[in-house]
Amino acid sequence: MEFLQITSPDDYRVQQIYDSYASSFPEDERRDWYKFVRLFEHPQVKVISVLNETENIGYLILWELSCFVFVEHFEVFSEFRNQKLGSHITDYLFQNHPKIILEIEPQHLNEDSQRRFSFYQRNGFHLIDEMYIQPSYGEGKKPLALWLLANYHPEHLVEVKDEIYDVIYH
Repeated sequence: MEFLQITSPDDYRVQQIYDSYASSFPEDERRDWYKFVRLFEHPQVKVISVLNETENIGYLILWELSCFVFVEHFEVFSEFRNQKLGSHITDYLFQNHPKIILEIEPQHLNEDSQRRFSFYQRNGFHLIDEMYIQPSYGEGKKPLALWLLANYHPEHLVEVKDEIYDVIYH
C-alpha cells in the first residue's frame, strides 16, 4: 500500500476524490468544491491518496495541529470496502502519527454509524467526547453533534477542541 500526498488541486486524482467525498459524506459534513480545493493552499493540511497495487482506493485529509493530527476525512472508495484496507490505513496512521483525533457520527444514528464506530474501536481508537459539536462548514450548512475519537488520552480536551475549531473550521 502506498500513501502519496497530493500537493495540487490539478492532480488527476482530486476529481475522483472529491466525487466520492461529495457522494459519501452528507452536505453538512463536507466542504463545497471551492473550499475543498483551497485545502491545498493550507500548510497544515495533507491530502493523501491511498494506493493499493497502483490503484487509487481512497484518501485521507489530515491536519497537522500543535501536538496531534486531526483526520478530517478518511474514506476507502465503495468498490474497495470490506477488504480490510481501512485497517491497513489506520496502521499507516498509527505508524506515522502518535496522536490522532477524528470525528464520527454517534453510533446510535444508524447501522453504518454503528459499523464505523466498531471499526475505529477495533483499530485502536476510543471515545473521548460524546458532546462534541462540529461547527458549520459554511453558509446553509448546519453544525452537527458528533463524537470525537482518539488513539490517546488528551490531557486538555477543551484546548484540543478549541484548536480544531480555530484552525479547521475558522
